[in-house]
Amino acid sequence: MEKTNAIDFLGKDVKVIIDRQLGTKHPKHGFMYMLNYGFIPNTISGDGEELDAYLLGEFDPVSSSEGKVIAVIHRTNDDDDKLVVSKNGNDYSDDAIKALTEFQERFFESVIIRK
Repeated sequence: MEKTNAIDFLGKDVKVIIDRQLGTKHPKHGFMYMLNYGFIPNTISGDGEELDAYLLGEFDPVSSSEGKVIAVIHRTNDDDDKLVVSKNGNDYSDDAIKALTEFQERFFESVIIRK
């Protein structure tokens, strides 16, 4: 399967399978997930795994959800872009996205890409 371009998902509705639920700990690094975090099925990211996604606007742990891709977090020091999916279609500012994803993104350098 060919690598998926995360930018192609901007503005699209997607289904996210959540494999790291809100309030759980990362299995290797021990930090807590402050958002539901998962992947888009049938995609391949730069790390060889499915394209990852942060789910905004869902305040309970869930196993899957749908929403609109409002931004891409493009890691400049890692080949593993992340989709930012808004469950309710609300827009979030770049500062809000950085604050909400800081629990994991603080370990990387990145820029936020929008349509």
